[in-house]
Amino acid sequence: MFTIRRATGKDIPLIRELCFRVWPQTYASILSQEKIDYMLELMYSSDSLQKQMDDGSQFIFVYDEEEPVGFAAYLKKDPSVFKLDKIYVLPSQQGNGTGRFVIEYIINEIKQKGATALQLQVYRQNKARNFYEKLGFAIIEEKDFDIGQGFFMNDYVMEKKLTIDNKQ
Repeated sequence: MFTIRRATGKDIPLIRELCFRVWPQTYASILSQEKIDYMLELMYSSDSLQKQMDDGSQFIFVYDEEEPVGFAAYLKKDPSVFKLDKIYVLPSQQGNGTGRFVIEYIINEIKQKGATALQLQVYRQNKARNFYEKLGFAIIEEKDFDIGQGFFMNDYVMEKKLTIDNKQ
């Protein structure tokens, strides 16, 4: 049985632990090691995670029984549009409904705050795009984000429209 727990600044070490168990394996076949190392430092250093929390990102953990098996972060972009900024699930949990559970939880949370859409960015070569499409996300834009040091994130921006009557 999956459960969700909200994260606080005290949970940054656990976010980092999960990140380093998921991130390198997820991107090893599509990004250079140099880019992986740079992005991990840029987005997942303790200071960066604390700043993201301070700037409004809500981090959550997903547990399978008592074990943390993934995390996600989301934030408000506009009054009715939220962004799923991160979602990572341990490789052993992928395909077990964990990611779907997390996204459904987030959708239920943000709909209570007036959200009409949930957006995310996914690397164009990331197979997770298929997962998001199965959940009703559609590509709305193709963007290249300069993240420094000569690196770019070449992403699709995807969006899922949310209905007002609590259906997903």
